[in-house]
Amino acid sequence: MTTIKGAAGEPLPSPFPGLEKRETQFRRGEFSIIAAGPGTFKSMFSLLLAIHANRPTLYLSADSNAATQLARAGTMLTGVPSKVMKRKVREDDLGDVKKALADRWWLRFNVSAQPSLDELERDVACYEEVYGRGLFPHLIVVDNITNLENNSADAESFTFSLENMCDYLNSMARETNAHVLALHHVTGEWSDGLKPIPLSGVKGKIGRVPSMILTIHKEVDDMDNSTIHVSTVKNREGFVDPSGNSFVSYRFDTNSLTVAEVNDEFF
Repeated sequence: MTTIKGAAGEPLPSPFPGLEKRETQFRRGEFSIIAAGPGTFKSMFSLLLAIHANRPTLYLSADSNAATQLARAGTMLTGVPSKVMKRKVREDDLGDVKKALADRWWLRFNVSAQPSLDELERDVACYEEVYGRGLFPHLIVVDNITNLENNSADAESFTFSLENMCDYLNSMARETNAHVLALHHVTGEWSDGLKPIPLSGVKGKIGRVPSMILTIHKEVDDMDNSTIHVSTVKNREGFVDPSGNSFVSYRFDTNSLTVAEVNDEFF
């Protein structure tokens, strides 16, 4: 892979001001992980970051198919309600939505269910080839890291392979000056996503390599409104609490796919 000059250390624009104030930032040239249980909106969180940052992005969406990501991105960009957008996608009735999506030509998806590292390298190289020499993505999202092709035969080799995968993604961040963000799972005790998740709850104990690790848990009230709580459990550049008990909270609107900060205090 070609090494290029770039803005290593530059934070990407973020829609999460409470995290920004704690220097929880997605910096170019660094590798980070978001770990959470199923249904805790970690894919939505990363897509919101990609949409808001409005920077060249390569998104490996192994966990969600093309129709799902099209509907989500369409709602985030246009404000069309999520249920309406899903119907529009099903009926191929996108109309003006196509223009909003086309205007973000620098946001590219790979929706292979199990992409290989060779495929990832090819996509990064293609990005440069199509959009101009030296233009690599500023953000690369891997959703999620366990969906990358892995031929491990047992738990021990799986963990070792995950560490190697992290080393590889960290090297990719350094060489392309992209922020590489991988989504990941948590261990069984924390998989319900209903309580703060510590650093030790990250599946495979792969906390050595990333510059930053966030964990997400949620609350759901009687009206089916969701609040997500984002904990910074590893951070080489700012606030950190490995216990996960300090977090920033966001109310997530499943209709508009937007987030609103609950308050600006530590929990």
